[in-house]
Amino acid sequence: MPTAPTIDALKAMSAEELAARLSGPPEERAALVRVGAEAGVAEAQAVYGQMLLDGAGVRRDPREALRWFSAAAAAGHLLAINMVGRCYDLGWGVAIDKARAAEWYRAAALRGLDWGMYNYATLLALGHGVDQDRAAALAWLRKAAALGNAKAINFVGSFHEDGWVVERDLGIAAAHYARAAQAGDFRGQFNHARMLIDAGEFAAATGWLRRLPETATPAFLGKVRDWLRSTSRPELHAVADELGRAPA
Repeated sequence: MPTAPTIDALKAMSAEELAARLSGPPEERAALVRVGAEAGVAEAQAVYGQMLLDGAGVRRDPREALRWFSAAAAAGHLLAINMVGRCYDLGWGVAIDKARAAEWYRAAALRGLDWGMYNYATLLALGHGVDQDRAAALAWLRKAAALGNAKAINFVGSFHEDGWVVERDLGIAAAHYARAAQAGDFRGQFNHARMLIDAGEFAAATGWLRRLPETATPAFLGKVRDWLRSTSRPELHAVADELGRAPA
C-alpha cells in the first residue's frame, strides 16, 4: 500500500485528486482519513472513528473508535457527540452506561442533531439511564421527525398506535408509518405493512415486506417471520418463507 501523504501534502491536493484518492481501496482511504484525524481535523476524527467501529479499511477496534469520537466531540462535532453516546448506550469500546449515554445524546439534541433527539427520546420513553418521561420523549421525537428522521417518524406513529401520552389514533399512526416506510426505515416499513394488512391491502403489504431484507437486521427479520407465520393468511406464510431465504 502506498505511503500515506502528510497533512501538508493533503492540503496541497486538488479536489479532484483528493476525491480520487478517497475513492480508492478501503485501506488507502482509511490511511488518508487517519492523516487528517491525527492533524486534529474533527470531521476526519469522526469518520476515522466510524471506520474503526465498522472495521472499514482498518482492524475493527471499538475502544480506539471511542477515543477518536471523543476527540471530535471535544471539538464540537455533532455526529461525534452522538456517537460517544452510542458507544456508552451499546457498550462499544466501553462498559454500558445508559446515564452517560443520555447525557451525550441530550447534548447532541440540544445542538439540533436529529439523531441525538431520537436517541435521547428513546431513553426517555423507556426510562433507561433517565427517569421515564414519555411526554418529553414525544416532544423530542416530533422535533426529529420534523427534520425528516425516519426512525423518529415511525416512533411517533407508535405513540399514537399505543396511546402513549396521546389519545390512541390509528389513522395518525398509519400516516406516520407510511411516511417512515417511504423514508426507508425498516420498522416503519413493517408497521406500514401491518396497517395495510388490517385494511385488506395484501398486495401492497407484501410489497413492503419484501423490501425488509434490504435494511432490516437479522434479528428483526426473524421476528417478522414469526409474526407472519402466526397469522391465518397462507400468502403471508409464503412471504415469511421468502424472508427466510433472503441473503444475510
